[in-house]
Amino acid sequence: MIIPALDLIEGQVVRLFQGDYGKVTEYKVDPAEQFNLYHKAGANWLHLVDLTGAKDTSARQLDLISQLLASTPANIQIGGGVRTEQDVADLLNAGAQRVVIGSTAVKQPELVKGWMEKYGPEHIVLALDINIDADGKRNVAVSGWQEDSGVTIEALLDDFLTVGLKHVLCTDISRDGTLEGSNVELYQDLCAQYPQVQFQSSGGIGSLDDIAALKGSGVAGVIVGRALLDGKFTAEQAFACWAE
Repeated sequence: MIIPALDLIEGQVVRLFQGDYGKVTEYKVDPAEQFNLYHKAGANWLHLVDLTGAKDTSARQLDLISQLLASTPANIQIGGGVRTEQDVADLLNAGAQRVVIGSTAVKQPELVKGWMEKYGPEHIVLALDINIDADGKRNVAVSGWQEDSGVTIEALLDDFLTVGLKHVLCTDISRDGTLEGSNVELYQDLCAQYPQVQFQSSGGIGSLDDIAALKGSGVAGVIVGRALLDGKFTAEQAFACWAE
C-alpha cells in the first residue's frame, strides 16, 4: 500500500533533505487538510513525523498531534524522537495506531523489546536508516544519521524477531529526499530473507515508475512524502499505480 507522509516542525509541513535541519523546505499546506486529501484518495494509513519532538522531546507537539489524529479517519503511524516508554504511551493515547521508533531501538534494544512485549508488536514500527558500504554491508545509522551504530540491519532484525517484530520502515539514506528512486534490490533481499516482517520502503520516490518498480519487491508499504507535496504525481495516481 501507499503510505503518504508529512513531517511537521511547529505545526508547519516541511521536508528535510537527507535529515538535515539546515536544509528545510516549507510547504504552505494545512496538515489536517492534507491528510484528509490523502485519505479521500485512498490512504488507509498515514505517516507523521514530529521533527520538533525529534529535536527536543520536551517540545513534542502533542496537542497538535492529538487534534490532527482526531481529524482524520485514517490510521496513523507516528515517530520523531521516541526515547522513553512515556513517549510511546503518549502517542498511542493521542490516537496513533503505531509508534515509530528509530535510534532508541538501536542504542537500547532491550528497552524497546520490553515496550514491544508490553504494547504489542503490531503497535511498534522500527525505523532503520541504513548506510551501505562498498562491501555491501548494511549498517544502521543513528542520531539523525550523524552516527554509524556499527550494527548491521540483519543483526538488529534477528534480535527483535525474538519478541515478534512485525513492522520495519527501512530507508537507504543515500536515496532519501533525492526523488531518484528506491533501492529496489535492498527491499527484495530483506523481504525474501525476513518474510515474517512487513517492510515499508522509504526514501527516493520521485515518479510513478519508482512506485511501480517496488511492486514485485515484497514490501508491504511505500512511504511517499516529498513527491506528493512537490506535485510530481497525485495521491490518486499513486494509489492507482500500486493497484494496477
